[in-house]
Amino acid sequence: MAEVFTPSVLNQICQLTEVDPELVAERFDTPSIRHALADTEVLITGWGCPPLDAVTLAAAPRLRAVVHAAGSVKSHVTQACWDRGLLVSSAAAANAIPVAEYALAAILFAGKGVFTLRERYRDDRVFTPAAMVPGVGNFGQRVGIIGASRTGRRVLELLRPFDLDVHVADPYLTAADAAGLGAKLLDLDDLLRRCAVVSLHAPSIPQTHGMLSAERLALLPDGAVLINTARGELVDTAALAAEVAGGRISAVLDVTDPEPMPPASPLFDLPGVFLTPHVSGSHGNEIHRLGQCALDELRRLVAGRPFAHPVHEHELVRSA
Repeated sequence: MAEVFTPSVLNQICQLTEVDPELVAERFDTPSIRHALADTEVLITGWGCPPLDAVTLAAAPRLRAVVHAAGSVKSHVTQACWDRGLLVSSAAAANAIPVAEYALAAILFAGKGVFTLRERYRDDRVFTPAAMVPGVGNFGQRVGIIGASRTGRRVLELLRPFDLDVHVADPYLTAADAAGLGAKLLDLDDLLRRCAVVSLHAPSIPQTHGMLSAERLALLPDGAVLINTARGELVDTAALAAEVAGGRISAVLDVTDPEPMPPASPLFDLPGVFLTPHVSGSHGNEIHRLGQCALDELRRLVAGRPFAHPVHEHELVRSA
């Protein structure tokens, strides 16, 4: 609780609503929680929330809204919630901010050749100015964004001030949509062929699992850098390791499949891999942004205004 809600935010929630900040439900079938559900109108949920199934909803006849102080609601908002007509909000947009910041940093470092040059400098102990390395630099660098998700759109927004040639692949975008986001629309295969830096921001849904297969990874140009802050299962891990081991491409991986990686995984030792332990999402003080988002949504609900970050049933088919 304290990790998400600062004392100030929690105090504002207490002033805005009738809430017991000490009552935290790790499951919904205990007597104390069942008793509380009888009068509950709004649930504030977070990571690890148990499913809101029909039995739980039957014990909460007054429930009308779920405010999720985290990202995806798929694990706890069930069909019974949609059948009840509950209003649902998520802090996924808030969680997308640090992920996009990580991706931005990785994209700019990749364009400068930082990951490759660092390894070369460490191994050879020879100073080679980057100006002497062909293809290094972010002036006109061709960057590809896979997925115009919340995070993908945030990354596109952050890339606007830079002199980059930005492309995006998303089956639900039109060319006009892409232009409005500051990018040129390409299909996935063309994007992989043309872009030297590729950042993955597609959701993890059945249609995207393994989308970057061995065949598609082979489309990347020599020297390309693949950045993954989405989900590991979107990439064929063995095929990626083979491509990187051969020295043809590099990878910045904050997520992997499996996660965590087994200690014997070659990804830990390959010089072409920059591996981090799923830190791009909200961590440390960034988690407080999720609590602030939940407070803002509660304010809107109490004032009779629509959520700023609503979740709709039909969107979940193609979102995280």
